Amino acid sequence: QLQLVESGGGLVQPGGSLRLSCAASGFTLDYYAIGWFRQAPGKEREGISCISSSSGSTIYADSVKGRFTISKDNAKNTVYLQMNSLKSEDTAVYYCAVGPVLYRLCKLFEAHSWGQGTQVTVSS
Repeated sequence: QLQLVESGGGLVQPGGSLRLSCAASGFTLDYYAIGWFRQAPGKEREGISCISSSSGSTIYADSVKGRFTISKDNAKNTVYLQMNSLKSEDTAVYYCAVGPVLYRLCKLFEAHSWGQGTQVTVSS
């Protein structure tokens, strides 16, 4: 059974940083694309960053380019999202998800499994 568990969310001031983690179990990240998504109240889900199984390719949404960095540790079966220069508009529930194809995961949300989400609130 594919399972994903996010952690690392919280309250941070504008301009601050957070690092989210997504621990995978029941499968190995060596063979799947994995990514981060977010959804704010009243807004559509957004694919913000995804990484290929080999870590050779990444996708970033324009809204986070230059501020967020996705990385993966296959030995720990964990994917990370380093978020810097956070803005109030980054406030959302952040989810990780895993799927077979990088583009289809990140742009079409075609995933095998989703995590339960972690809340990120950017506020002074």
